[in-house]
Amino acid sequence: MNKLVLIAVVMFCGCISSSHISYENSNFQKLYYYRKVDSGKSKIIECDLAVYGGTPAGVTAAVQAARMGKKVILLTSNQFVGGLTSGGLTATDVGIKESIGSLALEFYSRLGRISQFNPSEAESLFLKMLEEADVRVLFERFLKSVEMEDGRLVSMTFETGETISAKIFTDATYEGDLLAAANVSYRVGREPSGAYGESLGGLWQRISWQNVYQFCGLPISPYVNPNDPESGLLPEISSEPPGHEGDGDFKVQSYNFRHFLTNKEDRVPFPKPVDYNPGRYELLARFINFDSTIKWVFNYTTKPMTDGPVQLRGGDSNNAGSFSTDYVGGNYRWPDGSYEPGSFKEMPPPRRGMPLPLSELYKIREQIFQDHVNYQQGLMYFLANDAQVPDTMRKTVNKWGLDPHEFQNTGHWPHQLYLREGRRMVSDYVMTQANCESQTTVNDGIGLASYSMDSHFCQRVVVETDGKMVVRNEGGFGKRLPKPYPVSYRSIVPGKNECKNLLVPVCLSASHAAYGSIRMEPVFMILGQSAGTAAVMAIDEGVAVQDVSYEKLKKRLLEDGQIL
Repeated sequence: MNKLVLIAVVMFCGCISSSHISYENSNFQKLYYYRKVDSGKSKIIECDLAVYGGTPAGVTAAVQAARMGKKVILLTSNQFVGGLTSGGLTATDVGIKESIGSLALEFYSRLGRISQFNPSEAESLFLKMLEEADVRVLFERFLKSVEMEDGRLVSMTFETGETISAKIFTDATYEGDLLAAANVSYRVGREPSGAYGESLGGLWQRISWQNVYQFCGLPISPYVNPNDPESGLLPEISSEPPGHEGDGDFKVQSYNFRHFLTNKEDRVPFPKPVDYNPGRYELLARFINFDSTIKWVFNYTTKPMTDGPVQLRGGDSNNAGSFSTDYVGGNYRWPDGSYEPGSFKEMPPPRRGMPLPLSELYKIREQIFQDHVNYQQGLMYFLANDAQVPDTMRKTVNKWGLDPHEFQNTGHWPHQLYLREGRRMVSDYVMTQANCESQTTVNDGIGLASYSMDSHFCQRVVVETDGKMVVRNEGGFGKRLPKPYPVSYRSIVPGKNECKNLLVPVCLSASHAAYGSIRMEPVFMILGQSAGTAAVMAIDEGVAVQDVSYEKLKKRLLEDGQIL
């Protein structure tokens, strides 16, 4: 049996004895995505299943395979496990709770609730489940390269100098780094609406969110000097053309931190970031002072002449406004390190391979991560302190602050950026809006998704309305589903001609519209467990993951309580 080795200082581990923890790489003082580690001596570590990515999908894939008797290693690039579930997103996007079974249901049952839990509680339980299953966990492992042979992944080598050799691999990252390194096909951004016949596909869709968080439809000038294009655009507005309805592009829906708030007396005041620049919030200042009839609700709203501008609530607080905690346009380079502006009517071929070395990509992401920290911390500090903010709004914001009992080693700020979408694999089956709306149903389901199709804004641009140039957001939608729907096994495995021993339960094969429904943490847990089960079957039968018998897989999933 493999003893759990936690190579980091793991806080909030009331469920785990400190005798099980190895205190290496223990500098928790800085909030960061990436830091270069010194490479040690080359070392080969062998296992049955190697899972890259400490997301909920990574945890459930690892736990399931280990419970089925396999030697499993879980590698995560940061110092935590649980992804967004332990990183602030605890107002769980459940959908239909009856669609959640097996390990995901076990996790929430052991927590005692499916939503409104503390991030520290979630992390402690994830760690306990990993320990109980004898999964070896390696923290701060950033992928450096992979070895491929005859269409199979042979090993992953990390910046630490370790090489992990396994029979089956799982890419459970939010970005899809392993699948890209393995030369598996993928996309970044939005397909044209015609690619899959999706009414939610492409730019400027018309069936959802037409008047939600659009600056109350007001003619707010986007220019530094109002109505003077020569003065330049205000910060946080894109200079790109807005694009045409139905076109595709390479933009990614916005990211934010799900900061954890409290209004209790021991709250931590919103911090002033080192690179604080109040000028970047000039658009927000103009908006909140533009019309005195706007009602500011500090929560979600769809009523005319209402806006957030941010969500203020106990616990997990999300984006909620026209100019809010979502950093629109700040993340385009996160998935691949590059971004090509513009839009297109015909869908380009899928991408394959890494467009630049992983070490360079990590540095770019670290810059983007810090920019998101500065943006969101600066936004909250601005709302709490700037004289341009009305007194009543400042007083309301200052009733809230960061929860001192959470994220104690990162200044009470979440360690995980909410990466709503990265790469999306392109396999033999692509989940689309038709699946979500049950117009098409697959016959190889491995779990149910049930949350609305949901996308946050992808761009903030200048458009002409009633003869005036105004600022608008684009790319958001939210459309309810008629019922839960099955996710195809084929959507979590690459084409057999590309890689025969890789499973991808997070950056699975789906259109942007469909991914907006599938990308929920409970669904990732479900798909992760199913991936772990399939991995064990592929090992035991000596077959490619594409050749696993679905009938046998289905039988085992049902036996384990998965709802199909």
